[in-house]
Amino acid sequence: MMAQHKNAQSKAGLITDESRAEIDKWIAKYPADKKNSAVMAALRIMQDQNKGFLTNDLMDAVAEYLEMPAIAVYEVATFYSMYELEAVGKHKICVCTNISCMLRGSDEIVAHLNKRLGIGLGETTSDGRITLKEVECLGACVEAPMFQIGDTYHGDLTPEKIDKILDDLG
Repeated sequence: MMAQHKNAQSKAGLITDESRAEIDKWIAKYPADKKNSAVMAALRIMQDQNKGFLTNDLMDAVAEYLEMPAIAVYEVATFYSMYELEAVGKHKICVCTNISCMLRGSDEIVAHLNKRLGIGLGETTSDGRITLKEVECLGACVEAPMFQIGDTYHGDLTPEKIDKILDDLG
């Protein structure tokens, strides 16, 4: 049992001081005995720290830091589509294909992205620049069809609008 605790402690060292400070801000928002409520924020912070994806070791570090079972952290990370468990491109395009977007043409948007980028949903361009991901809902149905790149939502999409957005990506 001691070796397992020692191993878990070494994983907590994977959290940088900057990430730890940011996680602590989230922990402070909850009662002291509910620090595990900060799990979603902690996973996002660790994903950002790791250039866009989580590893088992990073999830274990979050579990130890929040004093919760690792399996509970894995459940959160695998349930929500905003967490990545594999490396993604520099730009991740999250395309909504839920009912509102579908009724307003998300199928055509996905087809245009597939053709323009040469990849399908769940794939990354060979240069590692763009990952195309299908998401269930982005919560902005009024602008359907839409996608998200980073923290920016792009709505009322057309092939021409998409081409301009892609041309302007760094």
